[in-house]
Amino acid sequence: MTAWSPRNAAEVAALVARHPLAWVVSGAPSFHATPLPLVADLDDEGGVAALVGHFALRNPQVEALKAHPRALVLFQGAEGYISPELVTQPQWAPTWNYAVARLEVEVEFAADQNGEALDRLIAHMEGDRPDRWTVAAMGERYEPMSRHIIAFRARVLSCDATFKLGQDERPESLAQILAGHADPELTAAMREANEPR
Repeated sequence: MTAWSPRNAAEVAALVARHPLAWVVSGAPSFHATPLPLVADLDDEGGVAALVGHFALRNPQVEALKAHPRALVLFQGAEGYISPELVTQPQWAPTWNYAVARLEVEVEFAADQNGEALDRLIAHMEGDRPDRWTVAAMGERYEPMSRHIIAFRARVLSCDATFKLGQDERPESLAQILAGHADPELTAAMREANEPR
């Protein structure tokens, strides 16, 4: 474990929930990479046990994953350049702060779960808004469109996450970065990562 390791499995789950668009990368028989929004199934410790999503059936990665179901799923959280102009410490070098998670998964397709996968994704993205959208609003368009996708559940085999968010900075330098950086999402992630463990 390093200073940049997540403190617990729930931090990775939070990254996935806040930044659901991931790259699904597979390498057999040739490389494929598709950006897809995903939602997580959690285990008893609050960690990511599986990812649920859907592909367009015409995507060639579907057939590739049916033949070779292993893939790498890449999530990118808050990130940004940190300029030396923010820090008064002499010889301070610029850096890039970021939060990422790399999950190795085994993909299982389930066309009979298309509706459930769509409902879960829409519910996650729409949140608790009182007028949140549902597939019922599509009316008769929903059924023919749903035949062009295929749902999947990707069981997590391993997870490697890096939250490089200023944990190695001197307290005064960290305070200066937090006070002067223009990206509120990045500074919020840095504050959270630097809360006492």
